Formats: sequence, C-alpha cells, structure tokens
Amino acid sequence: MTVHSVELADTAVGPARRARGWNASLVVGGLIVGLLIVMALLSFVWTPHDPTLVNAAARLQQPSAEYWFGTDKFGRDVFSQIMVGSQTALFVGIVAVGVAALVGVPLGIVGGMGSRWVGETLMRFNDLLLAFPALLLAIMFAAVYGGSTLVAMVAIGIASIPNFARLVRSGTLQVMRTEYVLAARAAGRHPFGIGLRHVLPNVSGLVIVQMSVGFAIAVLAEAALSFLGFGTPPPTPTWGRMLQASQELLWEAPRLAVFPGVAIAVAVLGFNMLGDGLRDYLDPKLEDRR
Repeated sequence: MTVHSVELADTAVGPARRARGWNASLVVGGLIVGLLIVMALLSFVWTPHDPTLVNAAARLQQPSAEYWFGTDKFGRDVFSQIMVGSQTALFVGIVAVGVAALVGVPLGIVGGMGSRWVGETLMRFNDLLLAFPALLLAIMFAAVYGGSTLVAMVAIGIASIPNFARLVRSGTLQVMRTEYVLAARAAGRHPFGIGLRHVLPNVSGLVIVQMSVGFAIAVLAEAALSFLGFGTPPPTPTWGRMLQASQELLWEAPRLAVFPGVAIAVAVLGFNMLGDGLRDYLDPKLEDRR
C-alpha cells in the first residue's frame, strides 16, 4: 500500500472513529459520572449544612431555599446527606472494582495462555465463586467480621472477580490465535513477555468496559448493604441507609425515599451508559456497521 493510499485510508477511518467516539451513551454517561465525581469532591470541602447535625426544631422541613431537599426526621439536611453519600458510593466502587480487576485480570490471562487443564481448573473455581452473589457474600462477611465499609468493599470486590476473569480469558484466547502472538511464541519469547506486551494491551478495552459496569454493580450493592444494615455504619450518611430510614415515613414524607432512590438510580444509569458508550467506542467491529 502506498503512502497516498494509507493517507486516504486514515482520512476515511478518522471521521468514522470520531463519530463512533461521540455516541450518546458515552456523552450522557460521562456527564452523569462526571457530575457525581464533582459532587463527591465538593462535599469534602463544602455542604449546605452539616449532614450529621441533629436539629429537632427543623425536622421534616419541606424543600426550601434553606433546605434544598428538605430535612429528615432528625432535622438533618437531606441534600447534604446525598452529597456526602456519593463519597461512600464512589469509594466503595473504586476499591471493589480495583480488587476485582487486580485479581481477575491476571487470572483470566493465565487461564487463556496456560494449558487446557489450567484454564479449565481456574474457570471451575471461578464458577464456584460466581455461585455466591455479591450481596450474599457481603452478608456472610458482615456476619463474621461485622458491618463496615471495608467489609463491603472486600466482599463486593471478591464477588466481582469471576466477571473479570471470564471476560479476560475469552479475550486472551482470541489474542493467542493472532499471527503476531504465534510469531512471538515461535521466536521463543517468554510467556510473561507475551502476556505483558501483546495480551494485556489487547484486552484492556474489555477491562475498561467491565470496570465501568462493575462500578454500577458496586454502587447498587453498597446501597443494598447499607439498607440492610451491613454497610457503612452511622453516622456517615449513605444512600442505602437513607432509604432504610425513610420507610416509617413513606406516606408522610415520600421525598425522603425519592431523593436517595433517584441518586442511586442515576448513578447506576450513568455508569451503565458509560460502559455501553465505551464498548461502542473501543470495539472496532462496530465501525464496520456504520
């Protein structure tokens, strides 16, 4: 192929890549996640009111200029609690996804590059771990070690390892059939070098997408654990515990359930849309369909 033809090919593919990169899911998901991160960072330095301050004189106030989302049964500002609750959701997501990726990605690569019995053995252990949902595993951990943010993070991370391992192994098996990997093996390159130089970069797109989806799962799991009383202990505000506390006032003040419920739904939606957008952007096969 001549230099002129290469330039023409790049010119033709460039706009398609740019169009594929600016898909609606990626933009909307990125905006939602970005706003969530900004709110969490802002809550470290500023909130309208102290989210843990009990003010009996201001209990069950309706939304107003002073209390944007109103107050709960203890007079605490709901909007301030929503802001601080985003810290816990993001922190649990970061650590849980980090644990799952750090363990699951190497396992998936080893399972895909190793012999057949090595891969099958790892996947059977993987299936055994997959039989325990994140919520159930977290409850078991909390029963043994007590409910806390650390227990929630570790349990959610361990439960998410099989998702990373299965996905990365599938991608590794595809990469191992490529010509450049076969050439590297024929040249006697060490398997560790092949995995680090050829396999890991080619499965990184899959890992990034799975991390975004894993974030959504972690946010939802943390909220469920807090709702059940196995997550972050009080007085630290969390969206799940706000939902749990609103049950007794569901008819009198439904907004106490609506605001944290919407926060959870929007956060999960944002991470899921971001994952879908990243998948469309990083999957080269989708370029041919346009």
